[in-house]
Amino acid sequence: MMQATYTAKLRTPFAVLGVQSNGHAVTRLAYLPLAERALAPTDKVTEQVARDVERYLADPEIRFTVPLAPGGTAFQHRVWAALSAIPPGESRTYGEVARMVRTAARAVGQACGANRIALIVPCHRVVGGSGSLGGFMGAAGPPQSARPLGGERRAAPLGGELTFEPGGPIDIKRWLLKHEGYRFGA
Repeated sequence: MMQATYTAKLRTPFAVLGVQSNGHAVTRLAYLPLAERALAPTDKVTEQVARDVERYLADPEIRFTVPLAPGGTAFQHRVWAALSAIPPGESRTYGEVARMVRTAARAVGQACGANRIALIVPCHRVVGGSGSLGGFMGAAGPPQSARPLGGERRAAPLGGELTFEPGGPIDIKRWLLKHEGYRFGA
């Protein structure tokens, strides 16, 4: 298994953000375990990501300004644009996003799983039809098992290795939504 090369690893309260850039734009932003060592930005793009993340942590209403190059298909870009239009503090169900882009909820879920720039492209704002947080998030590496809140084990979605302690990716999603002012059970 090949180890990902990051141009920065930024420590946050919810994860270490592994950033990859091509020198002109962000190509990937992955949630890494909190035990991961930080790495100072090695180029101008990741310096800008670090500033944007600091601003986001201080005020979740900010807009990320860093240029993005996420790859993906035209369909995925349509879904990611719909996700980016969801305001902080709000959520949409997979079905609602599917209606916005005229597709099926499962296809939206697959596009969310393929999101290589989680946080900046806010797939954490998409929830299950019953309001459940569900599985989510692009992360680093090949699929492995994830441990969501409650200790149950579940296969990681396409896009990556989700091995966080304690709790797992659902904890990150919950942290991000709370930070943005989302009211659970409202």
